[in-house]
Amino acid sequence: MANPVLMPKQGITVESCILTKWNVKVGDKVKKGDVLFSFETDKSSIDFVSETDGEVLATFFNEGDEVPVLTNVMVIGNKGEDVSSFAPAGAAAPKAEEVKAAAPAAPAAEKVIPADIKATPVTMPKSGITVESCILTKWNVKVGDKVKKGDVLYSYETDKSSFDAEAETDGEVLATFWNEGDEVPVGENVLAIGEHGVDASCFAPGGAAAPKAEEVKTAPVAAAAQKAEATVSAPVSDNGRIFVSPRAKHLAEKLGVDLRTAAPTGPKGRIIEKDVREASVNPREIAPAAAAESVAAPSAAETADIRSYKDEKMSNIRKVIAKNMVASLSTMAQLTHNISFDCTNIMAFRKYLKDNAEKLKLPNITVNNIIVYAVSRVIKKHRDLNANLINGDTMRYFDHVNMGIATDTPRGLLVPTLFGADLMSLSEIAAKSKKLSQDAIDGKLSPDLLSGGSFTVSNVGTMGIESFTPVVNPPQTGILGVCTLETRVKLGAHGEVIPYTAMNLSLSYDHRALDGAPASRFLKELKEYLENFSLNLLADSKAI
Repeated sequence: MANPVLMPKQGITVESCILTKWNVKVGDKVKKGDVLFSFETDKSSIDFVSETDGEVLATFFNEGDEVPVLTNVMVIGNKGEDVSSFAPAGAAAPKAEEVKAAAPAAPAAEKVIPADIKATPVTMPKSGITVESCILTKWNVKVGDKVKKGDVLYSYETDKSSFDAEAETDGEVLATFWNEGDEVPVGENVLAIGEHGVDASCFAPGGAAAPKAEEVKTAPVAAAAQKAEATVSAPVSDNGRIFVSPRAKHLAEKLGVDLRTAAPTGPKGRIIEKDVREASVNPREIAPAAAAESVAAPSAAETADIRSYKDEKMSNIRKVIAKNMVASLSTMAQLTHNISFDCTNIMAFRKYLKDNAEKLKLPNITVNNIIVYAVSRVIKKHRDLNANLINGDTMRYFDHVNMGIATDTPRGLLVPTLFGADLMSLSEIAAKSKKLSQDAIDGKLSPDLLSGGSFTVSNVGTMGIESFTPVVNPPQTGILGVCTLETRVKLGAHGEVIPYTAMNLSLSYDHRALDGAPASRFLKELKEYLENFSLNLLADSKAI
């Protein structure tokens, strides 16, 4: 019997996935456990494994297609079965011959691609559902290079990761259409590979002619020559002073080079180190009028380009984070309350754990683990904070505490979810939080763990931050900011000054979901729980 294979739903917010690679084709025999295809969300890449034996009777999508979740991707069954009823949107299932012969859709641009052209364009792949463009970070080849299948052509990055684009065919690089640092729309031609001498201009994006190999190779040389000619022509200022970098001046003194014999190639006619080295071998003739001029060392302000700067495009993940933060602040009525608590009890508890680590055999328990544990217990009585606000008018109250753990990663801020934190012991929270954060840093998290949170804890205390305003992660209604440990003083019973360790907590909340009074009560109860942590831990059936 024929069985359809559906695109699985990967996370609450995921509505579609990119089919990145087919591992089978129509007619192949497969067994349970075989990888049928690979797909990715905007968070992760996943292999789909067959759940049955049989023959691949039909496939309904191509590599690179965006497939809605719970849509039929393919059909597995017995040879000869009719599978047309499984085609998405009622379309007839493609035949094996049609799948093999199907050609990519013609580009929207009004260009004619000769049918017999012996060249192939390489397009920017779609690497994630929400990705509309990628940054071309590095060229590994240039026009005229011979490449083989599997060679890395260029590197690019999205908001989540960096990738290498490999050649899928042998040939010569006929044209490249973008520069390093360019933002390239997905699906656009990046370069063309084919037989030597083939005109690949028809593949240029936007109808522009592809650069020729000769132009690519000679242009930089010509530019450099023009620059050198321009800079050599005016090495001396109006008052006869020669402009030289401090490093070049020092080298000239060391080598005994007369700076007047050096041809400047640095910015604004300045002599730099390589000019001095060249002058030590091939000194330039000194003009008679300049022979008696003295060389004055310029000041630091004169040698430095004090108005210099560098423009860099934001990474894609930074753009996404920026967009989400603006959306959060513009669509929510956010307020922040601050409170501090006496850390004496939890610091004594941590010291006890460290002193008895060998006997207790517990994972390393951090202050943040303790706070997450405390929040998971206290917030159960504050349902408006352990909730999501859906579409601005519906409150989703969670039966358990699904704690978001804000994590700083090389790709930017990620918030993996510790599901059921209220059901975990302190040691379980410590171990699982550590794994979540490490997987987020390594890019190994399942997309299911990047959504579904009911509340978030964000700790910047390790960086010495005393107070801050965390931004709520929609559709959650609150987020707790954890700040650094501080030494403060208080008066004892007899007026004596007593130093103690304190910590500030910052609660940002959605004022649409709850008012200031219940938010304040949550902070007050959390403060009391933490200041009496040892006693509260003993009263918990799932303590350590």
